[in-house]
Formats: sequence, structure tokens, C-alpha cells
Amino acid sequence: MRILICPPDHFDVDYVINPWMEGQVGRVDFARARSQWDALFEDVAREADLEVVDSQSGSPDMCFTANAGLFEGRRALPARFRMPERRAEELHFADWLSSAGFAIEALAGPSAFEGEGDALFQPGEPLIWAGYGVRTALETHRDLARIFGVEVVSLRLVDQHFYHLDTWFSPLPDGRLLYYPAAVDERSRLEIESRSPSE
Repeated sequence: MRILICPPDHFDVDYVINPWMEGQVGRVDFARARSQWDALFEDVAREADLEVVDSQSGSPDMCFTANAGLFEGRRALPARFRMPERRAEELHFADWLSSAGFAIEALAGPSAFEGEGDALFQPGEPLIWAGYGVRTALETHRDLARIFGVEVVSLRLVDQHFYHLDTWFSPLPDGRLLYYPAAVDERSRLEIESRSPSE
């Protein structure tokens, strides 16, 4: 398994783009954040091959690398961030992907797509679970189906606290799922239930 990581050299909370950031501007304990990241790095490095993208000044959220794009093998569909505060990350991630030898795919239109924050493959199945409604646009789900040649299940997020799919949803092996039902509308919840094993 390969995992993309970015050290928190420039991590900070200096703007508010989700409810969890409210009241936190300027309150980061940088030494604690680095200590936590270093410990996580050591744990993950024992289980996976890590690929490192350098952090960039002015992009404090780059350490959230799941949002960089959607990856399959050496193919990558880079993110296009909805929030202006994160758009500087796009160029840095695109440069790294190119230098790392990834084949870069492209969205057909201008809509926002926030990578694996809002698109997750179901392990062992030709299926992507894709969130929309807060950060990622529904229109990009057609691109996911076209580029990766799989079925895409669209799930409408309805709570700003769960602004990305990966904040409340995790696909597991054997078709199983871990999710928080109140993060999506009723249609999406029923879709999840219809595709989940009952036992």
C-alpha cells in the first residue's frame, strides 16, 4: 500500500472554511501538532510505503493529502478546490504528481472536486462512493465514471460538519461500510442501506 503524506511544516488555522475551524484561528499548538504527526508517520510507515510531498508556505491545509486527488495505480485525477483558501495547493500537488510519474487525468468542466475527501473506491469492487453538495459538485461524478470506468454512487451531504465524504463514511472489505447516516439525505441513506450487507 502507498500513502501520500505531507509534513505539517506550514500547518495552521488561519481561516475558517468548516465549522470545526470556528474559534480556532491562531490557536494551533505547533509542537504538539508536529509530535502527533511524527508519531502517526512512524506507525503508518511500518504498514505502508509513504510518498512525501513537501509542504508549502501559504497552504496550511496541504497536510490533508486525501484531498489532493483520486488515485488508482499510477493514474491521478487532481483536485479542484471549491474554497479559494485551498486553491494554491492545486499547483503544488499537480507538480508533485507529474514529477512522481503519475498519468494525470482531467475533469471535463470547471466544477469543484476534492479528491479522496469526496470519492472512495469500494475495496474489491468496480465502484466509487462519491459525495457532493458541500465541497464537490455532482457534475464531477460523470468524470469519475468516465475516467475510472466504474459505477459511481452519488451521495448528497447535508451537514456542514461533514463537509467531505471521508469525514463520515468508510468503505470496508467484503462490501461492508462504516458510516454516519445523518450526514446525508434520505435518498442517499437508502442507497447506502440497499448496497450494504444486512449481517
